[in-house]
Amino acid sequence: MFRRSLLAFGLLLFTGVAAAQAWEPSQPVDLVVPAGTGGGADQMARLLAKLIAKHKLMKQPIQVVNRAGNSGAEGLLDVKAARGNPHKLIITLSNLFTTPLATGTDFRWTDLTPVKMLAQDQFLLWVRADSAVRTPGELMSQMRQAPRGSLRFGGTGSKQEDQLVSVLLETAAAARVSYVPLKGGGDVARALAAGDVDMTVNNPIEGEKLWREGKLRPLCVFDSRPLDYRDKITATSAWSDLPTCMSFGIPVQYLMLRGIFTTPGATPAQVAYYADVLEQVRALPEWRQFMAQGAFKNETMTGDAFNAWLERAQSFHRVLMREARLLASQQQPATAAQP
Repeated sequence: MFRRSLLAFGLLLFTGVAAAQAWEPSQPVDLVVPAGTGGGADQMARLLAKLIAKHKLMKQPIQVVNRAGNSGAEGLLDVKAARGNPHKLIITLSNLFTTPLATGTDFRWTDLTPVKMLAQDQFLLWVRADSAVRTPGELMSQMRQAPRGSLRFGGTGSKQEDQLVSVLLETAAAARVSYVPLKGGGDVARALAAGDVDMTVNNPIEGEKLWREGKLRPLCVFDSRPLDYRDKITATSAWSDLPTCMSFGIPVQYLMLRGIFTTPGATPAQVAYYADVLEQVRALPEWRQFMAQGAFKNETMTGDAFNAWLERAQSFHRVLMREARLLASQQQPATAAQP
């Protein structure tokens, strides 16, 4: 009798563990993009949804939802508020760190549940294809010689990573430009091609199509080493042909997170489910092609390693934002109107 009871208890325990491990979504899953349409995060999110549906990696569909308000804080707070809802994900970029620091929004990366780092995204310095500037050194000289603030520097949002890199570039050149905030990376690339701005820092995937079409031209990469991708984008040039900005005396190195998080309170089984689906996506040839097209640093992390990386990134961005004087605490309060 005792043995039968013990066996029954063991079977019940095993069944409970198996059920916990076998969790899967029971309704469509929202994938929030805390940025505008057409940018790197939006493109990656839509590719994820497409590949997951095409290869039947989930029974439920993924719905991409753009929530770009307040420099992405709208999207971050939306997912934070959905505690216990396992049917909501968010694709994060560096505004995970910069937006709360710049706006004072009550948010920290620990308010979400990390699932997986998908990659890190590069930043390139871009000009129009017909620009007389041919090298990063020439651009630095142009910045120094131009009247203060006359050159227009386009970027995504305000007090985010694009403006942060622009401030670092200004510091390196001992010059000042006029920063022009735009809704997303797609808008930034189009504004440069149209001549609405004079230069940008944009991710490779956001400018690749217009570079291929002969409308934009990248000058250098903000990394410590050249890009690895050798396939030609234009008739004569590949990502690997670009020099580092550092090799031209621009001491700026910056990469952007591309990661997936879910809501606070997610269970280990829910996190494991999404991490497994994402790993299956990363193994697909279409994903590898996308990594090459956008010259991503194809690096992944989960668990404790990812958490430790996120904590280091938080500290790094706090230092950069403080040095660039973009912290909310460093902004001057508005002067009250006089009667």
